[in-house]
Amino acid sequence: MIIEQFISSYMRHKTSRYFSFENRGCIESPLAPSEPIHLYVHVPFCEQLCPYCSFHRFVYSEPAAREYFQALKKELKMYHDMGFRFSGVYIGGGTPTIDMDELVDVINIIRKLFCPEEISIETNPDRLDKDTLVRLADNGVGRVSVGIQSFNDDILASIGRYEKYGSGARLQERLIRAKGHVDTLNADMIYNFPTQTAFMMESDIEILKQIQPDQITFYPLMISDVTRKSMEHIMGKVDYSKERSFYKMITKELEGLYEPSSAWCFSRKDAPMIDEYIVAGTEYVGVGSGAFGLVNGAIYANTFLLKQYVDRIDQGMLPLSAKKVFSSKEMVRYAFLMELFGLSLDIKAFRVRFGSSGSALIALDCLFFLLAGGIRIREGRIDLTRRGRYYWVTMMREFFIGVDNFRDLSREAAGIVL
Repeated sequence: MIIEQFISSYMRHKTSRYFSFENRGCIESPLAPSEPIHLYVHVPFCEQLCPYCSFHRFVYSEPAAREYFQALKKELKMYHDMGFRFSGVYIGGGTPTIDMDELVDVINIIRKLFCPEEISIETNPDRLDKDTLVRLADNGVGRVSVGIQSFNDDILASIGRYEKYGSGARLQERLIRAKGHVDTLNADMIYNFPTQTAFMMESDIEILKQIQPDQITFYPLMISDVTRKSMEHIMGKVDYSKERSFYKMITKELEGLYEPSSAWCFSRKDAPMIDEYIVAGTEYVGVGSGAFGLVNGAIYANTFLLKQYVDRIDQGMLPLSAKKVFSSKEMVRYAFLMELFGLSLDIKAFRVRFGSSGSALIALDCLFFLLAGGIRIREGRIDLTRRGRYYWVTMMREFFIGVDNFRDLSREAAGIVL
C-alpha cells in the first residue's frame, strides 16, 4: 500500500499543476493538426442528478436542450471549417440519448462532415430498448456504453439509481436484451463504494460473467472534493485500502474470458477492443458546454454556462473559456501516462515523437516502476505488468479527480448551483 499511496500523492500534485488554467474569457482558437485526431461531444442533460457524479450536467429541460443541440451543430461546423478531421468520436454526458431525434441529427452531421471510422456513445439502462439501439446502430454507432454501476439493490438505492432504473435484476434483464443490437456493448461498473463488500463485488462480477457483454469497464470510485462531502453523508468515507483487493478480484475472475484493453477496461476475446480512453494519439477536440480538448500541446476548456455557450456560438466564436499550455516536460509525462494506460508503449515511436530528451525525461519514471514491479521492457516496448495495471488505475483515478475538481471550481466561479 505504501507504493500506491506514494503514487496517488504524486499524481494528485502533478494533476493540480496540469489544471492550473489561464482564464481569459475568450481564448484564441487552436490550429488544426495535420493528422486526424479524436472528438469528444458533451451532452450535459440528465433526467435526475446522481450524488456521486461530478460530470458537467443539468436537469433536462426540452427548450434548453433544443437550443443547446442547435449550438452544438454549429460548433461542429466551425471545427470542420477550420480544417479539423476526426477519426473517432465519443459522445458522453450527461445522458446523450435523452433526446434521440436531436442526437441522431448531431450524429449524422458528424458523419457528413468528418466521416469518422468509429462512433461510441454513453447511455443509461432505461435507454437500452431495442428501438433505441437499432436506431443508433443504423446511424453509425458501433459501441454503446451503459452505466450499470452495480447490480446490488442496496448500493443502487444509496446512489439514487434504484428508483430511476430499477433493481439489479431489472438491470440484468435489460443488459441481456441489449446484446447483439450493436457491434460492442460495454457495461460501465463502479467499485469501492463505501458500503460495498467483497461479497457484493464478487456477485457483480459473477453476474457479468454470466451475461458476457462485449466489454466491461470497472471504474474505481472517483469523486471530487465537493462531491465527497455528499457521498460521505450518504454512504460513509471511501476506504482506498479495499480498492486494491477489489481490483485483484476483478482481474482474477475475468481472466480467461476477458482480455484487458486498458488498465480498467476488459474486452471479450472475440470482441473489438475499443475503449474511449485509448486513442491513436493523445490529442482530441472537445465540443459542448464544459468539454475539454487537448490540441497542439494545450488543454482547452469550453464555458460551463449554457447561455454563454449558446451566445458565443451564435456570435460565430468558439466557446473556449480556459487554456493551459503544457511545457515539453508536462507533455511527455502526459503522453507516458496515457500510452501506458493502454497497457503498452512503443519506445521507438515515443522517441520519434519526443526525441532523446523526451526519453530522458521518463527514465526515472521507468526505473521507479521497474523496481516497483509495475512495468517490463522487452522487444522495444514498455508493458504494464498485472501489478502495474493497478498502479495506473490509482494514477488515472487521481487524474480524473483533478478534472472533476476543475469542473467544480469552474461551475462555482460561474455561479452554477446543481
